[in-house]
Order: sequence, then structure tokens, then C-alpha cells
Amino acid sequence: MILYLKHIDIEGPGTIETFFQENGFKSRTVALHKGERLPQKLAGLEAIIPLGGPMNVYEEDKFPFLKDEDEFLKKALKEEIPVLGICLGSQLLSKASGARVTKSPVKEVGWFKVQFAPEGRKDQLFAGLGDEIDVYHWHEDMWEVPANGRLLATAPGCPHQALKVGKNAYGLQFHVEVTDRIIKDWCAAYIAGDDPEKQKRAKDMIATYERKKGLFNATACKIYDNFVKIIESRLVGA
Repeated sequence: MILYLKHIDIEGPGTIETFFQENGFKSRTVALHKGERLPQKLAGLEAIIPLGGPMNVYEEDKFPFLKDEDEFLKKALKEEIPVLGICLGSQLLSKASGARVTKSPVKEVGWFKVQFAPEGRKDQLFAGLGDEIDVYHWHEDMWEVPANGRLLATAPGCPHQALKVGKNAYGLQFHVEVTDRIIKDWCAAYIAGDDPEKQKRAKDMIATYERKKGLFNATACKIYDNFVKIIESRLVGA
């Protein structure tokens, strides 16, 4: 079973969920922001996918579920269950591994390319993707690489874009799961007011998605397919 960890209604699994459904995986979504509880046991979980959200990983007093999620991810890392953390999910993975999460040198909102580090170019998660990918971003924080982690991707504005912890836990600071509907929802929620410049930026991001969606979705599906191979390798070795 694939377990999605959700932190806010408008930041769901998007195309990740579609991919796993089409490939025969069963899944469950835990809406942490609604008080749903994490499973007590990890048996039967094929992978854990912590999703995005507008909160900071250290806002545990304001969002108590973050503390429970931190402990849950620590258990998953100990048991070497595959993890694919997205944006906030990647920051939570880094924190659970003992690293800090701080402000990114640049707040990235929109479309930016990321380049694979030497470790990333040879890692199975990014196999077949060349030296860089064009992906969507919406974040102002950035994780540090934990002592037992490896930097897989970087970018000029935010130098820490993808990491690997242990054998099969990954964090992506960027988004590969978004659809046009998701981007529209985020723009409506996070770009408030009638500021013409901000509204133009929102329209431009959506228009850019329409231009890029073919290659963007192909990139996402390649990452998902590679992650499935990582899941299968772990199950075979279990």
C-alpha cells in the first residue's frame, strides 16, 4: 500500500496518485490537518509519500501533527521503507534525519530548472532524465543535507533541490505532481488580493503549465516509474 501524508486540502498527491492507481497499487491518504491518525504499524506499507503544505516543519505548536509525523518518518527510515517527500515532505524527511530546515536563499515560485549533482546523475530515481529537468516550485524554505544523506540535485537560487537518505528515502524540494487545477487552487489560496502584478504572475504560471505539460508530465512519470523500481527492489530483498 502507498501511504500519502496530507497537510492541507489543496496540496494533494495529484499525478502521483493517478500513476500509482493506473499501475495497480492500493493507497490510503491520511489527512493530518483534519486530525486523522497515522497508522501504528508500518507493516504492509510499500512506500510513504509526505506531501506539501504552507507550514514550516518547526511549527509543531501550531500544527501538532508535525511532531507525530516526525516520529513516524523516523520509524520509516529505520525500517528502510521507501519515502518520496515532496516540498514540505522533503523538509520533514530531512528534519527526521537530523538536519536543519532554514530559509532558502531565494523564494522559488514558478518554473525553474534543476541540475543533477554527480550523485543524482547516477541515482536510480533520476535514471533516463539527462543532466537537468524543468519543474514547478512553490517554497521559501530549504533543507540542509543530513549527515547520512546525499545531495542529488541543485539550482542557482536554491542549492538544495533533491536528496537521498539511506537506501531508499528521497526528498524533492520541487513539485512534479501538480496539474493545472492544482496550480490554479494554489494561486487562488496563496496569491491573495487584486494586485495586478501578482494576478498576472498567476496567469503566466498557468499558461506556462499548458506549454510545458507534455514534457513535464513525462518527466514526472519517469520519476514515478523509477520510484516503483526502487519499491520493487526493496520488496524482493525483504
